Amino acid sequence: MKCETSKSAPASGAVYGIGFIGAVIYFIVQASGFWEGVLGVLKAIVWPAVMVFELFKYIGA
Repeated sequence: MKCETSKSAPASGAVYGIGFIGAVIYFIVQASGFWEGVLGVLKAIVWPAVMVFELFKYIGA
């Protein structure tokens, strides 16, 4: 008996990685000090969750 497993698409990781790099650059450029830059990196990590939350809020889900 053969067991098949599904794998996630590698493209989704690439899209997240490119988005993360872009977000880090954006937030670091906007920062005026070291700790704001650190906060920008943390924001870049969680930006997809914030974006989905705001989208759901917008569509009324």
